[in-house]
Amino acid sequence: MRDDEAVRAALETIFDADTGIYRERGFQRRVGFGTRPALVHIDLANAWTRPGHPFSCDGMETIIPAVQALNDAGRAKGVPVVYTTTAYQDVDGPNSDMGLWVHKIPVEHLKVGTEAVEIDSRIGPGEGELVIVKKRASGFHGTPLSSYLNAQGVDTVILTGVTMAGCVRHTAEDAIAEGFRPIVVREAVGDRVPGVVEWNLFDIDAKFGDVEPLEDVLSYLDGIETFTSRSGVVTRETA
Repeated sequence: MRDDEAVRAALETIFDADTGIYRERGFQRRVGFGTRPALVHIDLANAWTRPGHPFSCDGMETIIPAVQALNDAGRAKGVPVVYTTTAYQDVDGPNSDMGLWVHKIPVEHLKVGTEAVEIDSRIGPGEGELVIVKKRASGFHGTPLSSYLNAQGVDTVILTGVTMAGCVRHTAEDAIAEGFRPIVVREAVGDRVPGVVEWNLFDIDAKFGDVEPLEDVLSYLDGIETFTSRSGVVTRETA
């Protein structure tokens, strides 16, 4: 048995036991889909999606097509599409904007203006789609994401990206804290370490949001009404 298969098998045993504990205590409820979603893609920039970087993640052969399908479905309904990347203006000086995080992980490789922090061209933003440059793990921490989503009338955030144990997880936690329904797309998230994705999906689904398969999320997007925004006022049109 390969290492990743062994990890997955061990986690399944743990999940079976933990599911019983959670359900007995009233966890694993469903937050559900709302009526006005946004797609929020976390750190799907080259430093994470392409090989050869300290931050490179596994699973892009699944994640990239899943995000492409979500973008096609969301854009067809006028759904806001938001991207985040993590980047720093000063990676050398004594007054760097990297903060203390550089003492834990190699964020000095994430410099503003470099190819590494650009959104992967395979799923890159369309005209008018927001790209947020963040400094911390969560897409909400110190960014205009919450105010932007509120201005668009959003009640649901459909989350994709990397890493599951870090930036995606913290974004999901902050999303529910900010009053948005977090929906994490199972096939559209990844990480670098075997087992990390599965564990965090299980834990988020128990406490912070709903983990849903790509097929169900695409079906949901197909079924919502088309939204437009005119003169700053969100309006709804019949699909």
